[in-house]
Amino acid sequence: MFFLFNAKLPRLLWLSVTLLSLSGCALLTGDDGRYKPSPLTEYRPGLSARIAWKAQLGKGSGIGFLPAVVGSVVYAATSDGVVGKYDLNSGTAVWTAKVDKKLSAGVGSDGKITVVVTADAMVVAFDESGQIKWRSKASSEVSVPPVVGAGVVVVRSGDYRVQAFNAETGERIWSVQRPGPALALRAPARMLLLEGLVISAIPGGKLIAINAVSGDVQWEGTVALPKGSTDLERVNDVVGLPALSGSLLCAVAFQGRVICFDITAGGRTVWSKDFSSTVGMTIDATQVYVPNERDAVSAFSLKNGGLAWRQDALRNRKLTSPAAVPGGVAVGDLEGFVHFLSPVDGQLLARISVGGGAIQAPLLSTPQGVLVQSGDGLLVMIGLN
Repeated sequence: MFFLFNAKLPRLLWLSVTLLSLSGCALLTGDDGRYKPSPLTEYRPGLSARIAWKAQLGKGSGIGFLPAVVGSVVYAATSDGVVGKYDLNSGTAVWTAKVDKKLSAGVGSDGKITVVVTADAMVVAFDESGQIKWRSKASSEVSVPPVVGAGVVVVRSGDYRVQAFNAETGERIWSVQRPGPALALRAPARMLLLEGLVISAIPGGKLIAINAVSGDVQWEGTVALPKGSTDLERVNDVVGLPALSGSLLCAVAFQGRVICFDITAGGRTVWSKDFSSTVGMTIDATQVYVPNERDAVSAFSLKNGGLAWRQDALRNRKLTSPAAVPGGVAVGDLEGFVHFLSPVDGQLLARISVGGGAIQAPLLSTPQGVLVQSGDGLLVMIGLN
């Protein structure tokens, strides 16, 4: 059952929510070399990657930060409070603004309203000229980028609530909550706004689809069921961004499965494979691409889930969620490199350094190339030939 709330969660219950940071070998102790990042290897170039432009936004990044591309512009934010709008073709700043608090998540934008969330759960909306339009309080910490559209701003908070605010006024208009497990994965996660539905992960390996205007839950799907006898073993949260291709909605969970549902058939499972990822997946017209928790990248047939290939050359390099581009699949790593793999056989095709330390934000595929938000607050466009 789903619970709809308008009141804030009691503080005692909020304090009982524990978020667990997991990345790569974070749960492992000792160092016998098995968990060291793989060294960079030689490869036969198959793509030509170049830096098309760079723009310094602010400082800091994290799992809650992701640029938002709307038409020919990109919106982005950094944890030090900087928010900006940039031309997608040149990287030229259209406007920049500064929030007077640290940020925990951003950005969401529909091109008219641009939204970030502060570390103390304040949702801050900017208008088209970069002026603050309104502020409104979420129920608890937000580490998932907001989504904006259909006249609403939607955030997912750490107390397992999905909340919507009126995009013009900031008034909270609905809230959906599920009881959560004792431990949840603090990992890159995103919501999808599609044809008036907000598709969001909720802890415990579930996806839900919510009417963006009314808050009514339209559908629920199980990506993975908890397994094991301890709370730690039973953590199986959906990670990354659910992906839609035609009638197929696909997702992946930590300690769970990669799965595709047929949304025209009541959410019937088309196929699933046991899998574990901490960052999420992407798709193209024919395949699903996803790194596992040790950063081996696999490609599955979108049609039936058959394994097409597996690439182990980037093991333990703490890869980002991938981006599918024409002729390649891009992933970022802990040293600021972006790697391009062949969609045909997974072979390395290109590598380029964007600098700025570990890349945590998911890579974005755009008509101009691959958009990267670096660890030190740079926006970088990688062009491909």
